[in-house]
Amino acid sequence: MTYATATILNAIANGYRYGFDIIGATGLPGGTVYPALRRLEDAGHLSASWERERIARAEPRPPRRYYELTREGRAVLAGAAKRYRLADPAPPSKARLPRPSRS
Repeated sequence: MTYATATILNAIANGYRYGFDIIGATGLPGGTVYPALRRLEDAGHLSASWERERIARAEPRPPRRYYELTREGRAVLAGAAKRYRLADPAPPSKARLPRPSRS
C-alpha cells in the first residue's frame, strides 16, 4: 500500500466520497486518484455506486460515483494509518454524506 493509496482511503473514511472531493481533500492529482479508486474497488476495499441521473442533471453536472469503505477497506486503512501515521479516520456517524440536489 502506497502513501497515496492510504491517503485516499483516509479521505473516504473522513466522508469525502467522490472523485473531485477526494482530489480536493488529498491534494493528489486526478491521474493518481481515479486509477487508485478503481484498484481499491477491484481489490474489495471500496464499494461504489452512481448517483441518480436526475440529481446530476438538476445541478447540471455529470453524475458522481460515490465510494465507501468496505469492512476489508477499514482493516487495510487501520494498518496503513499506523504505517504512515495518518490522522485517525472519523467515526462513520461523523462522516460527511453527499448533499441532496438543490431542487
